[in-house]
Amino acid sequence: MIESLIPQVSSYAGDIDFLIMLIGVITMAWFFLAQGVFFYFIFKFKEKPGQKAMHIDGYNPQHKRWITYPHNAVLVFDVIILVFAVRVWNHVKIEQPEPNDTVKVIGQRWAWTFQHAGADKKLDTPDDIRTADELHVKVGDVVRFEGTSKDVLHSFSVPAFRLKQDVIPGRWNSGWFKAEQPGTYDIQCTEICGIGHGVMFARIVVDSAEDHAKWLAANSPR
Repeated sequence: MIESLIPQVSSYAGDIDFLIMLIGVITMAWFFLAQGVFFYFIFKFKEKPGQKAMHIDGYNPQHKRWITYPHNAVLVFDVIILVFAVRVWNHVKIEQPEPNDTVKVIGQRWAWTFQHAGADKKLDTPDDIRTADELHVKVGDVVRFEGTSKDVLHSFSVPAFRLKQDVIPGRWNSGWFKAEQPGTYDIQCTEICGIGHGVMFARIVVDSAEDHAKWLAANSPR
């Protein structure tokens, strides 16, 4: 359902969409069930002529079961969600695969700048390529990114990748992605960072192997 609105481009986008749908389906089912019981009780126990209101103190086990049973059921579903959430978290945040390429992502009000490792695949060497508001990667490559900010808190987000990573002044945060479809996709800042927050966008270009080689050749320092 989500992929019909925003394509699943990264290797882990499907896992994150599944987790979102799982939480959505469970909470929606509980919402309608709770509203159904709520209105059922309203009509069942509405005021009737000649009938006094009943005082319920909460100590009768027959009365408490309407709280105990749903509470236990909610805990079971919480555990189910937690199991899937931890699995996805470990895959995306903990078990970072060996990268084919590494880039630096720098946020500042109100633009993104990128530092690409050049042909030697190493950062901070003379052949590094620096760009503004456009990041180039090769389709199928595992790309490690290291992000920081020059001023305030920003958040590096690529919706099509289901990727969001805060970039913080004075600290380098890392993450990874593997883009599986060529194309051009939006990069956003998803932390309110000032008056220009709404226009702090960039793009990530996922090249074919041939196009990426041409881009490297055309942009490498002479």
